[in-house]
Amino acid sequence: MAAWPLGALEQMPMPFHSAFFRRFTARFAVIALTAMLAGCVGEDDSSDFVDRAYQPLSPQTLALMQAKGTNPQAPVLFRTYKKEAEFEIWKQRDDGRYVLLRTYPMCRWSGQLGPKKRKGDRQVPEGFYPIYPSQMNPRSSYYLSFNVGYPNVYDRAHGYSGDSIMVHGICSSAGCFSMTNMEIAEIYAIAREAFAGGQPEIQMQSMPFHMTAENFAKYRLDPNIAFWRELKTGTDNFEVTKEEVRVGVCNLHYVFNATPANGERLDPSAPCPALKRDQMVAEEVLAKEARDDARIAELAASGLPAVHTVYADGGQNPTFRGQPIEDVSRPDALVQGPVDVAIKRHGKAPTEAQLKVARAKDLAAADAAEKKARALALARGESEPAVDPQPTASTTAAAQPASTGAAPPAVPNPQTPPQSAAPATPLAALQTASAPAPQRAPSQGSFFSFFGAKPAVQPAPAAQAAAASPAPAASQNATSATSTAAPTPTQ
Repeated sequence: MAAWPLGALEQMPMPFHSAFFRRFTARFAVIALTAMLAGCVGEDDSSDFVDRAYQPLSPQTLALMQAKGTNPQAPVLFRTYKKEAEFEIWKQRDDGRYVLLRTYPMCRWSGQLGPKKRKGDRQVPEGFYPIYPSQMNPRSSYYLSFNVGYPNVYDRAHGYSGDSIMVHGICSSAGCFSMTNMEIAEIYAIAREAFAGGQPEIQMQSMPFHMTAENFAKYRLDPNIAFWRELKTGTDNFEVTKEEVRVGVCNLHYVFNATPANGERLDPSAPCPALKRDQMVAEEVLAKEARDDARIAELAASGLPAVHTVYADGGQNPTFRGQPIEDVSRPDALVQGPVDVAIKRHGKAPTEAQLKVARAKDLAAADAAEKKARALALARGESEPAVDPQPTASTTAAAQPASTGAAPPAVPNPQTPPQSAAPATPLAALQTASAPAPQRAPSQGSFFSFFGAKPAVQPAPAAQAAAASPAPAASQNATSATSTAAPTPTQ
């Protein structure tokens, strides 16, 4: 894991006069009123929130952006993983493709793996969420925060309830993505600069875990597996293109990088109309899914137990284990750790003959998936499909009890008929007009037009950024001694 160097951030207090301050605070009156009504969004009445909200990017981050071929004003994309407790920052390069900038260890998340469905369930949501400039909250009692946009269109179509799910500091979570104060200061600044550069919204991809074949083999019988397979299609689109995924909802399902052929809007609850996709991208996504399905079936056939992971209440990145973080929520739950409960496909242990039959079916499924991948590769003129490298084992994996149940084949990807109906040949499946990605519309109002005039903060000089050390040692949560105590969240 590429952990973020938690070096000290330079702070440059912004000089301002009373007229500016009155204008600035008036801009946030609506946010302040909304924040008082929900859990993770308590308000800080002190005036030092301006200094927090406008902290410049650290020299280390500026140097890293330069090395990655991007800049502070380039668009940004967030990806999070609950099980691994990681928060990824991706930045767009000049060629339009995103590159991983940095992975921050998540200090706290609550609940279990799986989507958020109702208010008060302490669940961190899973799905694809838009973050707009109006969702930034510089006056948060949790140091700094921004709303992730739950519930999104998918959540509302399913009747899920709840609100005010934030990414914030303080390391205390009741359904939110909780970071240390120094982490949220840097993440907030990265988002702030991207908005200032004209990005109208930031996409956040919130996943239960890294969407690898190994994880899907492990959780192949989990009650949430169909939903997770649906999310994987979206992340596969991102992995193939390294471009922001166009997200839609119809027939109560996500659809990715697809637009209605008739030009109409998607209805989240109505059947999906005929959809247009980029043919080359769709083929590459299908090929990746075929390779992953073959690996899932292979792992199931090898006897990998199917499990369901149970948390006392969420988790924390191993980076913070043993560190005295005063504000961490429910340390007792973190001490207990997760438990992987083996899931049996049948009520009683199968016989050896039944095991042989089940494993033969799994191997047959793996062989079929491999043949599908080869056919897709040959259709594109390749001799052999590329094989994804196997990821390393998670450092946070809990002990797994041995399963006595038969290992079932991989779970099929649940997609709506217009999205995943499989024709006789790969190319025939995609004989719809190629839909180019829509151009990003210019921002109707800049980030600072919402927040007020931009303070006179200059970025670190290039020489200083280039000479900065990229990897100082991780440090603990740096909450100011004068900051007020965070209120108890209710969400």
